[in-house]
Amino acid sequence: MEEYTPRKSWFARNWGWAVPLGGCLTAIILFFVFLGSVIFGVSELMTGSDPYKEALAKVKQDEYVIGILGEPVETNGIMQGKLSFENNTGNADISIPIKGPNGKAKLYVVGIKQNDQWTYSEMYVIISETDEQIDLLGYEQQEHDNQELE
Repeated sequence: MEEYTPRKSWFARNWGWAVPLGGCLTAIILFFVFLGSVIFGVSELMTGSDPYKEALAKVKQDEYVIGILGEPVETNGIMQGKLSFENNTGNADISIPIKGPNGKAKLYVVGIKQNDQWTYSEMYVIISETDEQIDLLGYEQQEHDNQELE
């Protein structure tokens, strides 16, 4: 009569390579989860900033831009540039890709924050198809400049 020896489990037979491989895969997965959360957090911080929100609001109110791009105008990718603020001061130099049903463009914003108030020196849209530049500050900037001269 043959003696029956129970067969070892899969893990017992393969633990020598399964444990290191499982640990490496876990570390890789955790790295990508961490990286994704950092990118998402930074993206949320930037898209929640005043320069971003105020520039998009101006675009959505500008009849000329809407006439070219169509409605609705929405973001079309990831914002680029520099945005920093600390306490009541800050700087913004950003570009935001935007699109509408009729075309694409880039929205550019340059401004500074002093005493908890943003002041924009540049805010314009460049239409992708024609390279036309549309100033969103318009007479507001001229009015601001005139007040400084007085």
